[in-house]
Amino acid sequence: MTKVIPYLNFNGNCREAMIFYKECLGGDLSLQKISESPMAAQMPSEMGARILHSQLTKNEFILRGSDMMGQNIKNGNVIGLCLDCTDEQATHLFFSNLSAGGQIITPLHQTFWGATYGELTDKFGINWLFNHTKS
Repeated sequence: MTKVIPYLNFNGNCREAMIFYKECLGGDLSLQKISESPMAAQMPSEMGARILHSQLTKNEFILRGSDMMGQNIKNGNVIGLCLDCTDEQATHLFFSNLSAGGQIITPLHQTFWGATYGELTDKFGINWLFNHTKS
């Protein structure tokens, strides 16, 4: 099964935005700071308080966000679509198909959180994030 999950990009105000969305929509919110991840050693210390990954969940509703785009945010890349796949083969197939004529931002690779992950922009300018966590 594959879910499409909206992924919001922020430049330092992800925490504030996601708390606002929680207040508006309810649900459970998780926030992971950059300083709380293995990426902290690769980032400038002033980035530590920024949000690496957040997730607001209420029943079947999921909204994700991050500060990782930083100053690279521009009109058109504020929202990406995350394909959360339960099948690794489907993850690779979807990634290959959607990258045709587009630009691979991050090739599919194994991550520190235990997932196969990658990012691309398709030929229509839509940003896609791929995540497959082995069960």
